[in-house]
Amino acid sequence: MEDVSAVSSAGERTRSRVRYFVLFMLFVVTTLNYADRATLSITSSSMQKELGLDPVQLGYLFSAFAWAYVAGQIPGGWLLDRFGTKTVYAWSIALWSFFTLLQGVVGALPVAVLAGAFFLCRLMVGFAEAPSFPGNSRLVAAWFPTAERGTAAAIFNSSQYFATVLFAPLMAYLTHAHGWRSVYFVMGGLGLVLAAVWLVVIHDPKSHPRISRAELEHIERGGGLVSLEQKAVAKAPLQRGALKQLLANRMMMGIYVGQYCITTLTYFFLTWFPVYLVQERGMSILKAGFVASLPAVAGFIGGVLGGVISDGLVRRGHSLTFARKTPIVIGMLMSTSMVVCNYVDSQWLVVAIMSLSFFGKGVGALGWAVMSDTAPKQVAGLSGGVFNTFGNLAGITTPIVIGYLVKESGSFAAALVFVGANALLAIVCYLLVVGEIRRLELKQA
Repeated sequence: MEDVSAVSSAGERTRSRVRYFVLFMLFVVTTLNYADRATLSITSSSMQKELGLDPVQLGYLFSAFAWAYVAGQIPGGWLLDRFGTKTVYAWSIALWSFFTLLQGVVGALPVAVLAGAFFLCRLMVGFAEAPSFPGNSRLVAAWFPTAERGTAAAIFNSSQYFATVLFAPLMAYLTHAHGWRSVYFVMGGLGLVLAAVWLVVIHDPKSHPRISRAELEHIERGGGLVSLEQKAVAKAPLQRGALKQLLANRMMMGIYVGQYCITTLTYFFLTWFPVYLVQERGMSILKAGFVASLPAVAGFIGGVLGGVISDGLVRRGHSLTFARKTPIVIGMLMSTSMVVCNYVDSQWLVVAIMSLSFFGKGVGALGWAVMSDTAPKQVAGLSGGVFNTFGNLAGITTPIVIGYLVKESGSFAAALVFVGANALLAIVCYLLVVGEIRRLELKQA
């Protein structure tokens, strides 16, 4: 093994746990990432009354983030491969936080132009957030051995649920007590502080000042790509034909389409779920903000549990294919339970069913672990970008489709069927299309 000059000499014989701190930072950053996406779902009822928006217009406003987020995925993945995760991610956090804060500023504009300016800000938030999840995938691939990767990816991915648990009540309170614009000032300010912290504490495995040689060897022996970031710093050119090979591979396409279906569930909970509680179930905005956190708690528990189960199966000798697919299939089956809400009236029963559905969604949300297992080493960022492009197309289609369904039917019944059907389609992708889960080797041009 080559000399690692940055490894702490005091810890040569003792395995440090620096990778867990890196995972903690991923969890914190991704929590804020999802909270900033969800700001509109909490403030939308107040904005809808003030601006006179109908469900379809609100659906398009919800989708603004995803249009730019999807457009930025492949460029964002290329930037990560080209310039390294630390620098690109720091710029990403700072920019999305700035445009989150700016949404509060444009809230002071006249009503006639406010909606358009707000739409543009949401677009820019989406574009700035584009490198975040491919960056998460790169850091997990670099910092964690294969047998720990499922849990690590599940933990950072479960932050989407924790974001609702932590921030939905806060944002509901701010909207109720200080108006919807205050939400954007507070959330944007938090992100700008976090961007500065990220630059100070994040490093790649081979240059981290506190990692021991024992931990570095443990990561590398277990399949961690410890030199991944150093290759990025070397500015390796984008391999020609890499994108074409990714899209032509059956396994990768099955994973990509499956992620679209799973992310449809995510965007229902991120966008229309609080509106569903207010308009379909008669809750106040303040109550809906707190109630929305209950399914999110279940989703968080399910998200962590799915990764733990998957890695446990790997350690017990099961194939990576079986270990990743089993929680995905079981979790998606549980997610279809949300359709039962169409047949019950009790608020507490609706919340219980949605909690079960969100728990299942968490268990099955192992797409980023699968991506860390399968992405070609040379283009890990690009592959993550393509994966997230497919997944977040659901951020465009889901809010708009649900907006039309609600407007035409006057209820959310068809919307819940639409979301549940996507969970079933995700199962089909993983069982019938993906096949064996393994790292894709690119053919040289």
